[in-house]
Amino acid sequence: MSAATADVLVVGAGILGAATAYHLARRGLRVTVAERGAANREGSGTTAGNLHVQAMHTRRPGQEVPVDSERLVPLQKAASDRWAKVSEEIGADIGLQRAGGLMVAETEDQVHELKVKAGWEAAAGLDTEVLDGDSARRMLPSLGPSVLAATWCAADGYANPLLVTQSYLTAAQRLGATVRTFCPVTGLQRRGSGWRASTTGGDLDAAAVVNVAGPWASQVAAMAGIELRLTPVAIQMHATVRAPALLPHLVQHIGEGLSVKQVSAGTVLIGGGWPSAPINLDGRTQASVASMAGNLAQAIRVLPPLAGLRLLRTWAGPLAATPDEMPVIGAVPGAPGMFLAAGTYAFTFAPLWSESLAALVAGENPPTEISDLGPERLLKGENLATPH
Repeated sequence: MSAATADVLVVGAGILGAATAYHLARRGLRVTVAERGAANREGSGTTAGNLHVQAMHTRRPGQEVPVDSERLVPLQKAASDRWAKVSEEIGADIGLQRAGGLMVAETEDQVHELKVKAGWEAAAGLDTEVLDGDSARRMLPSLGPSVLAATWCAADGYANPLLVTQSYLTAAQRLGATVRTFCPVTGLQRRGSGWRASTTGGDLDAAAVVNVAGPWASQVAAMAGIELRLTPVAIQMHATVRAPALLPHLVQHIGEGLSVKQVSAGTVLIGGGWPSAPINLDGRTQASVASMAGNLAQAIRVLPPLAGLRLLRTWAGPLAATPDEMPVIGAVPGAPGMFLAAGTYAFTFAPLWSESLAALVAGENPPTEISDLGPERLLKGENLATPH
């Protein structure tokens, strides 16, 4: 039986895969998306959907290397600008809410960090405001006395992760993209000037491969003889029962792993990168009771009224971490026609990364400078991808 053909194979049907398929299909390319399970079932389907527009907390619990927030701020601004256009562009309600956000500090060192980051944001054209603790509590009375200062960013918010990925996929399919769910890629080989992918649904020949497989990205790359220093990890989220309106804004912490928001249905979502039990890439990863206790205690300290809410559920979501805790995006050296995107805050960056990947596949310059975030820094060993 002859292999199916496509211009581009996109591996992974999370938000990065769905959005990239859309942008590729918009360019008139024949796109096939291959997903090992159900679409949007893993990382981007289990995230809180936060849009981190102002600088991010530099560390999550257990994270040894801090995020380079100064480098990410202009990228967050570019991503924020694109999120504003997504719903109209793909013709769907994605549950986008821009109620603003507060990033809080509880120590003098953290207050200094807030002020430094405000300078980076101003340079990037982001509108943020530094507030002392009392001013922050006037804006959000739920904040506790330990909060010494906060930065306010009106552009912070969230989108519904269950709506946005499916909407991107639907828009891509309207433009001719094919989506194969429960169709894992089992092999990748160079074939002529392109790639042959073996899948459980048959072989596929494509000129280019876009690897956006999240925590499975290193496994996908290894099929082509590419060894990447990408580590699958899982972080967890907590959801309370529905509550009266309590938290109109997203709340983050500058120095610790904490993000809290209340969605329109009344549920409060608490996260911030706390680790789950060891990741299980063949099944569902279990939550960690210790992380749950730590995350909730932290949330109650910053937002004392949360102590009166009952916890409804806890779950873990997988992601791919880089050694420097920065995103990775770009062409894979030594593997012509292979492209990769993974790592930190992929949900926030999804509209920008997908547009960038589509440009790279088309041989064009991406819309913003990302050359320092390329996969070459993650390569280990010798590239074994050779033509057949």
